[in-house]
Amino acid sequence: MVRLFKPSFRKQIARIEVAGAIASDTRKRVLEALKQVEERKFPALLLRIDSPGGTVGDSQEIYQALKRLGEKIKIVASFGNISASGGVYIGMGAQHIVANPGTVTGSIGVILRGNNLERLLERIGVSFKVIKSGPYKDILAFDRELTEPEQHILQELIDTSYGQFVQTVAEARNLAVETVRGFADGRIFTGQQALELGVVDRLGTEEDARRWTCELAGLDPEKTRTFNIEEKKSLLRRLRTGSEMQGDRLGSLLAHRLSSATDWIEFELATSGVPLWMYRP
Repeated sequence: MVRLFKPSFRKQIARIEVAGAIASDTRKRVLEALKQVEERKFPALLLRIDSPGGTVGDSQEIYQALKRLGEKIKIVASFGNISASGGVYIGMGAQHIVANPGTVTGSIGVILRGNNLERLLERIGVSFKVIKSGPYKDILAFDRELTEPEQHILQELIDTSYGQFVQTVAEARNLAVETVRGFADGRIFTGQQALELGVVDRLGTEEDARRWTCELAGLDPEKTRTFNIEEKKSLLRRLRTGSEMQGDRLGSLLAHRLSSATDWIEFELATSGVPLWMYRP
């Protein structure tokens, strides 16, 4: 009789990385990864965040999933080069947070931007005829300026979303709401400043965060393996990645940067007119 070997994850910690702008694809990947952490019964999770933030709804869903998982296992967030706005928000889903002294963090707030191409359209002789069911149906249309009532409506939307952000930080970090409002004005700050403000628990590297995660789970940091839960790649993507590794390194680097730039442009276009928890210099 042949017995299939089932790996035990109880003596390992899981690691999930959140990198880049947070959008629907990030949410889907992270939620699937969190599901695997629960199903495989890992005792703890190291959540590495290197993100300027992103869309509000996707950030909230990741945060809620982390809070639910945190009722069963230990979760430590490690802030990397940047963990701002929505990156901070999902970090609030962890029980403990470690940041590098120089991590760019903060930017707690909401931003909504639209494109006004009215003057350009006039120059090239293009205009639009709009039939709408109500006066605000085409709010933030790119061919005209906002009206004062529209600005008021959007400001109320932003203020409500901002209040949700502040409340979450206050509850997660055991701070008074007014204390959070004192530094949640969109400013960025370092990991060192975040520690002083009470936004993070400790300063340290990802390795420091890993060791702390092990200790919280009752495991020996020297003997405990870290299991990386990564995005499942299609066969085509795996073949392309392998080809890039074997090919010219400079060409691969340029291709990667071009791909990153393209992804960013797509994100900008897709989120025009959408409230964001995001650091956008």
